[in-house]
Amino acid sequence: MTEDGFAVAARAAVLAADYRLSPQRLHAQAGLEELRAGFDTGLPDIGRPSNQVIDDLVRAAGPGLVGNTQPGFHGWVMGSSHPAGVAADWLTSAWGQNAAIYHTSPAAAVAEEISAKWLLELLDLPRTAAVGFTSGATMAGFIGLAAARGEVLRRVGCDIARDGLQGAPLIKVFISDESHVSNFAALRYLGLGESNFVRVPANAQGVMDVAALALALNSEINGAAVVPKIIVCQAGHINSGAFDRFEAIADLAERTGAWLHIDGAFGLWARATPDHKVLVAGAERADSWGVDGHKWLQLPYENGFAIVRDPVALRRAMDITASYLTQTANDGRNPTHFGPELSRRARGFAVWTMLQTLGRQGIADMIDNHCLAAKRLAARLAAVPGVRIENDVVLNQLALTFGSGSDDVTQRDHATQAVCDRLNETRSYFLRTADWKARTILRVSMIGTGTNLTAADHLADDIRDAWSSFLAERNHGSGAT
Repeated sequence: MTEDGFAVAARAAVLAADYRLSPQRLHAQAGLEELRAGFDTGLPDIGRPSNQVIDDLVRAAGPGLVGNTQPGFHGWVMGSSHPAGVAADWLTSAWGQNAAIYHTSPAAAVAEEISAKWLLELLDLPRTAAVGFTSGATMAGFIGLAAARGEVLRRVGCDIARDGLQGAPLIKVFISDESHVSNFAALRYLGLGESNFVRVPANAQGVMDVAALALALNSEINGAAVVPKIIVCQAGHINSGAFDRFEAIADLAERTGAWLHIDGAFGLWARATPDHKVLVAGAERADSWGVDGHKWLQLPYENGFAIVRDPVALRRAMDITASYLTQTANDGRNPTHFGPELSRRARGFAVWTMLQTLGRQGIADMIDNHCLAAKRLAARLAAVPGVRIENDVVLNQLALTFGSGSDDVTQRDHATQAVCDRLNETRSYFLRTADWKARTILRVSMIGTGTNLTAADHLADDIRDAWSSFLAERNHGSGAT
């Protein structure tokens, strides 16, 4: 590295530390045109000193940054990029390793190998399962479902590596109406669309109806030739945090020969804590799992894990081979066996760092504390007239609505949005609403930095005050006394 290179790295470290150590605005401060003007300064003919460019980057980006690493961010289920993981990510970039095959970076391959072993221990999943290191839960789902697609077709005599999908039997995908959008996206990327889907209804908490699933499975296989089948279920509903009934669904999968995939983007981490593992009982019986690292493992972004029980099925779906990608019998893990990328960053270094930094107990304590904070917030708000908690708070998610007893759905939706807006206007919180079951809800995700019982109490007080303020203003405007 040149002297200029060292200087710019040191400058970036100082700027990064300043950002993380100083109270930051939760909301972007600039609009689209202002941000465009800050970035679009023209492509220079002659390169500029890199430290000046980094300073200009910070000036251009700063007004458009969202404070998801800050306390008060509850808008989505996002982690806070723990400083240890960030530091390991910096080293990863500085080392410039390509985690393509073992020989492009033996250290990267072994870091993934050992981190994969620890992840399977932590999540208590089959120790012989294969783990692909990928960008997040969407790609983890894609990888797991790619393995599923290939395997269920192989079982009926169809080799898609040879013949492709043309002429292949129609795969039936049994998936909840409440499944996360990323699952439908992954299936679409794999060439599976609406004609493949058997949509299964869910209950008020977003939990798949097992009886309806059983009827759907029986309907599809009754009197028909062998039908390739995939079941997709969830650990941690995006709004309610609820869990599908994995034991019962696994029984159905075994009985009907279906591949069972679990989207466990954040909920699968409940298996890492004795207090919440019961919520995910039976999940170990699945065939594949997808989970994020940038949620409860607090890794920087671009970290997720595709876990597949059958390593051979995963390798069939993902393997990249060529004469120049040499490997011998004595080599270690070959990352191209586990995901669709050839050239990619060495994600295992940051994963290894965070598993070592937090440890088994630290991860369990963090999850338990976030879930306890969610329950504390729910208990406080349950005592406030007009605040309705729309979900059973089993994990870290709350779905709230607001309204007086005589309010109709439209009035409640308006009130819920107004409370969200008032909380955001304080600049102490970043919150978002969502449409769920034909109503507007205020989603609260308890997962980030500073989320504890004290923070939950402050948030409960502020939600109560925002609701009271809205009511007072509405009553004043209507002439009520």
